[in-house]
Amino acid sequence: MMVDRTDLVAAIGIIALMFASFAAVMATMPRSTTPATTTSTTTSLPPECKLDTSNIAKNASDIPPPIWGTRDSPANVTAHLQTEERCAEIETGASYEYWTFNGTVPGPMIRVLVGDNVTIDLTNNDPSMVHSIDLHAVTGQGGGMMLTQTSYGKTSSFWFKALYPGLYVYHCATPPADMHIANGMYGMILVEPQGGLPQVQKEFYVMQGEFYTAGAKGMSGDHAFNATKMLTGIPDYVVFNGRVNSLTGAGALHAQVNQTIRIFFGVGGPNLDSSFHIIGENLNKVYPWGSTNETTALYDVQTVLVPPGGSTIVQLKLPVAGTFTLVDHSLTWAVEKGAAASLVVTGTSTPGIFGP
Repeated sequence: MMVDRTDLVAAIGIIALMFASFAAVMATMPRSTTPATTTSTTTSLPPECKLDTSNIAKNASDIPPPIWGTRDSPANVTAHLQTEERCAEIETGASYEYWTFNGTVPGPMIRVLVGDNVTIDLTNNDPSMVHSIDLHAVTGQGGGMMLTQTSYGKTSSFWFKALYPGLYVYHCATPPADMHIANGMYGMILVEPQGGLPQVQKEFYVMQGEFYTAGAKGMSGDHAFNATKMLTGIPDYVVFNGRVNSLTGAGALHAQVNQTIRIFFGVGGPNLDSSFHIIGENLNKVYPWGSTNETTALYDVQTVLVPPGGSTIVQLKLPVAGTFTLVDHSLTWAVEKGAAASLVVTGTSTPGIFGP
């Protein structure tokens, strides 16, 4: 096969530019991004990282309302994101130094309409690290990460046209990207299709991620990131919305009998997929891989496989009262590592479905 010399030279130039860009990013970082490899059980958190025991987990009900019905044509939309360190409990008695978008894990859910011109403003409030953003909804080099390598105290902006409807993950992509994601830097953006999604009574926002620490699950004290564990792929924690029990008790999902609910579910990763399942309830409708195409929707599904950096949308109607458990059905992650949440359904159960 003949290769045009001009094309070859252009390709080499693009590759060289990408390497040069990454090298420039690395050179401007205030501290080395080489992950810590300590094997001690716990380490002290940096003094500038104030402990917040309650606010790291994103509220599952904190979702922008549907767009379709308020407008039916594209618009100019701006999303403001901030990066910041947050030291918070990963479980009761154990703290962790998170890197976040807008102070929670996951970061805020962004909601736009297909065809919108979307501007992303990224401000870096982390004094010790350069950060960026890569949105899987973007059609453009690096998903935006090449234009948003942002130093402390600076703001970077870029825009893109939301060409394709669907539910997409976003994450920090500053090298090493796996380290930034493993510390909690991910979220999702929904690009609504023309006509919107079918109407439901409740919507929830849930993301799974894993954490690799210098301690171990169940060990009290301050836990630091551990790169050696990340390389082995065996995490200390696998959790929903940033921490153990984040979506149980006061953080549980709530609905009424016979309401139809929708769950926007994604996996930040960086490495593990999720076998998303609700114990005691059927997933009546599933939009696999986050596609909103009604012709590819699936019905009456028990468990959905979601890859890291991927998503799904599930709908279910709740005819029976009770507490239903959301899990990763790779059950060791749920039982031993924390990937479980509660869906509390109240009201009078529909007769003839379930009983003693």
